[in-house]
Amino acid sequence: MKKLIVANWKMNPTSEKEAVDLFERIENGIKGVKNAEVVVCPPDVFLKSLKGLTLGAQNMFYKEAGAFTGEVSPLMLKDLGVEYVIVGHSEARKHLNETDAIVNKKIKEALEVGLNPILCIGETENQKETLRPGSGQVKWQVLESQLSQDLEGVTVKDIKKVAIAYEPIWAIGTGQHCSPEEAQSSVLFIKKILAGKYGRDVANQVNILYGGSVDSTHALSYISEAKCDGLLVGGASLDPEEFIAIVKAVASTD
Repeated sequence: MKKLIVANWKMNPTSEKEAVDLFERIENGIKGVKNAEVVVCPPDVFLKSLKGLTLGAQNMFYKEAGAFTGEVSPLMLKDLGVEYVIVGHSEARKHLNETDAIVNKKIKEALEVGLNPILCIGETENQKETLRPGSGQVKWQVLESQLSQDLEGVTVKDIKKVAIAYEPIWAIGTGQHCSPEEAQSSVLFIKKILAGKYGRDVANQVNILYGGSVDSTHALSYISEAKCDGLLVGGASLDPEEFIAIVKAVASTD
């Protein structure tokens, strides 16, 4: 299975010219790479201008059309050639008040129209450190709750089309690196929850990604040591040389 590497540009860059230049530099830099699928998620306004690599969107609404001012429907994204969509990113949960119920609606609507959701889950630093006597870390409760609510009603057939990105919130944009050991324990926990819901064989077919201050120095360790199936890359994806180095490092693994 190819490793899945997703570039999340967030609200960058600020012009179409810059977006096209960045996209083309990445495309040219990864030519010949065969062991990785690269997905670029730019702001929606640039999607129509970018051709050549697989495209993803950073978010979407959970209706195909209607009186929803300011929103973008999954059918609009499909028409632009988008194949993937990020849902449940911690920034959307925080700044846009995106609840697990809303995330669940978006996942099911994305699947309905043929988009592949990339579901983001993760704990805050507070949740990571807090302990409850007799029940272990709150972190595990948070991850299990997110998976349970976000995937409610998602079938065995459809879960194979969903990628799950473990993004510890304390590591996003902070420069704090989650250790490969901790990332691996999170991947194993996610697979355990999926196996309980869908069966072990199906769980092993779901791509589990890592995201959170990923750079070329640490990228390979999340694949070779933490056993992730790919990466969700934020800030580093805006530096073409750095992102190309990440892709090539990951693609060098079997």
